[in-house]
Amino acid sequence: MKNYYLLIFLIIPLTISAQGDCDYANSYLVSAYSHVKDSYESNNINHLQYYANRSLESFRLAKKELSDCNCEAALEFTDKCIDLLAKVDTAEKYEDGRFYVKRARDYSKNSVIEIDKCSAAAPADDSADLAEDDSSMSELEILKQQQKALIKKEAEIKKKLEDQKKKAQAIEKKQLVLSYKNAIRSNVNTYNETLNACKCKNYTPFRDNTSEEDVSAKTISEIKAHYNVRIKSLATEYLSLLNSCDE
Repeated sequence: MKNYYLLIFLIIPLTISAQGDCDYANSYLVSAYSHVKDSYESNNINHLQYYANRSLESFRLAKKELSDCNCEAALEFTDKCIDLLAKVDTAEKYEDGRFYVKRARDYSKNSVIEIDKCSAAAPADDSADLAEDDSSMSELEILKQQQKALIKKEAEIKKKLEDQKKKAQAIEKKQLVLSYKNAIRSNVNTYNETLNACKCKNYTPFRDNTSEEDVSAKTISEIKAHYNVRIKSLATEYLSLLNSCDE
């Protein structure tokens, strides 16, 4: 029995060298699958293309890791997803884009299943240290060590996905704020041009003060509410001034 376990742990380092990067590929594929599902559930072409692009980025990152992971099945599905999602951005109709997304979603699910198989087949890195220990370890002790190593890997992957989610939310916030600021700036210019054309007197020109506001700590829903209030307030003030021009 001792010789049996010694043989297992002599093989482990060779397995790890081939499969060691599967955990990183796994996290990217899970992220890609999450984004492609969001894309499929979108109700307009803009959101569909936005999440499809995010999924495409994750698949490309996964492909880089898969080159060292030795998981051919997952790589094959990843290539199919990349080919399909690359076509979404040029789709002119929502239905056309959703067709590509649906197929990519199905392939994406299969890629996650396959990478899980490869990850499960590869013992965690910490298990390699057991090869240096006394081969007299009991079967129960060996299983406990392997379980600890797997739990550690799961925690690392979870943290990596959380970090990716935070970065994605930060980018989404910046894009949302920029969109609102551009809309407000456009409205302000239109209001001032109209009031000048109407020869309105004794009014202070509108200004876009949103550039001075820091809303980075707010949630996406709070940012939307914040700028919606600002837009409504400007519109109300503008209509009041416009009505006074007729007096």
